[in-house]
Amino acid sequence: MTTSVHQHFFHIALVALLAGCASDPVDYNTYKSPVNTTQSPPPPNPYISVKPKRPFQPRYRPLSNTSNYSSYSPNGDYVNNSSVRDFIQRMTDKHGFSESYLNGLFAKACRLDSVIRLESPAPSTGPTKSRIGSWTRYRNKFLTPDHIRNGVEFWHENAATIQKASQTYGVDPEYIVGIIGVETYFGRNIGKTCVFDALTTLSFDTYRRSKYFMSELENFLLMTREEGYEPREPVGSWAGAMGLGQFMPSSFRKLAIDFDHDGRRDLWHAEDAIGSVAHYFSKNGWEYKNPVAQEVDDNYDPSIIELSTYEGDEYWRVYHNFKVIKRYNNSNKYAMAVHQLAQAIKQQY
Repeated sequence: MTTSVHQHFFHIALVALLAGCASDPVDYNTYKSPVNTTQSPPPPNPYISVKPKRPFQPRYRPLSNTSNYSSYSPNGDYVNNSSVRDFIQRMTDKHGFSESYLNGLFAKACRLDSVIRLESPAPSTGPTKSRIGSWTRYRNKFLTPDHIRNGVEFWHENAATIQKASQTYGVDPEYIVGIIGVETYFGRNIGKTCVFDALTTLSFDTYRRSKYFMSELENFLLMTREEGYEPREPVGSWAGAMGLGQFMPSSFRKLAIDFDHDGRRDLWHAEDAIGSVAHYFSKNGWEYKNPVAQEVDDNYDPSIIELSTYEGDEYWRVYHNFKVIKRYNNSNKYAMAVHQLAQAIKQQY
């Protein structure tokens, strides 16, 4: 029965992948969680499979890196792109990739117009959104009854792994859960964009951060070779972030770990994702059981940040661990959302 379920998901994923060039990726950065706790859960992601009675243990199983890209059509989106040819030559000279393999791979790459729009939005012509209440609006995306309830369930489902990761890397368990909750709603919103297509589009069809994304594309191809991933199989966000913890390829190569010891770092699986988030925090200097933030009455100190609510400004004294969270995303609102979600889940766990 389990084998047939996995085969079913594989066929769905394959159909979705083949249709990928004609489909726009979903911008999960604008995802708003349902507030009504009686609402039905989101439909299952066809790119991940769920173990029976383990709804929070998705595992994405890419094919091994055996596809033959040596023969290809000369009509792909990037076949005659000089920048792509230069990139292929660099990957061949620097990392020993087969030129014919990369030519065939990039011939199958799809230019994603929606990714271009998301990376290069048109200038706003309307009134600027008021700063007043900016923290309230941001917090309300993540501090919902559903986020807290699902965070508690995720912790229960993965209790042994979370405890092991906490003890191994010296990271408070609620913050491992909090990061995964803010990043992907505990694995429900890992993204469904072909990472290779997204990074290729961002590298060669956008300008603001093209050098950064070209470096991530380089790391992605090295990652697929090192881990045995078929490069057109991994799915993620429109910006190329992957798995439950949304690691970019460079972070994947440096900080992802094979926490379940199955021979592959698989951040689409909860166990490896949990261990990798804890490892990420540890490598960035997390201090176990030390404070993160504390609300105060004024802002007369450099260690105090100001957050705007509709009821007035909040002042928070932030500590070293708050800055560690910001290494994940350099935003005070992001780090505070992780902190408050982590604490809310811990209180109900």
